[in-house]
Formats: sequence, structure tokens, C-alpha cells
Amino acid sequence: MTQSSSNYEYPLQADWSTADIVAVTTLYQRVEDAYELNQGVAAADLLAAYRGFQTVVPQKFEEKQLGREFEQASGYSIYRTVKQAREQGGRIKMKGMR
Repeated sequence: MTQSSSNYEYPLQADWSTADIVAVTTLYQRVEDAYELNQGVAAADLLAAYRGFQTVVPQKFEEKQLGREFEQASGYSIYRTVKQAREQGGRIKMKGMR
């Protein structure tokens, strides 16, 4: 597990390479940005990070499991953030539980 800036640990797999960890944590950070930054995050950046995440985690069940673990730790939903980015485009600003 890697520590986030918000003082919780990112859900990661022990067998991932450094490149895999970078790809997954990039998505986690873009989702955090959508909730935490006043200007939110560009939908294109979030969706690019999500595509990188999917190359590491191609199985839907594993994606959902990591998404649940991330949401439990952070209060932020990968699913809802990616869904809004796909539907809305532009900049994504989420209202969160934190």
C-alpha cells in the first residue's frame, strides 16, 4: 500500500510492477483531484488515467474490488467520477464525503 496525501493507503497489489503502481495511483490521484481541487480535473486526464488503470486491472471484478477498497479508504468513488467524466466532459468537480 502507498500512502496518499490525504493520509490513507491506496489499495495496491504486491505483484504489480513499478509501472503498474504508477498507472493505478495516477487514477487514484485524478479521482482525488476531482473531489479536492477547486477547479476539479479535466475529464480527458481522468479518462486517460482510467485507461492506464484498465491495462493493469483488465478484470471487471478486480476493478470493482479495488474501487470499493479505494472508496472505503478515501470516501471517493472511481465509478461515479469516471461515469461523470464520460457523460459530461470538460472539467469534473465532484462533491465528496470527506
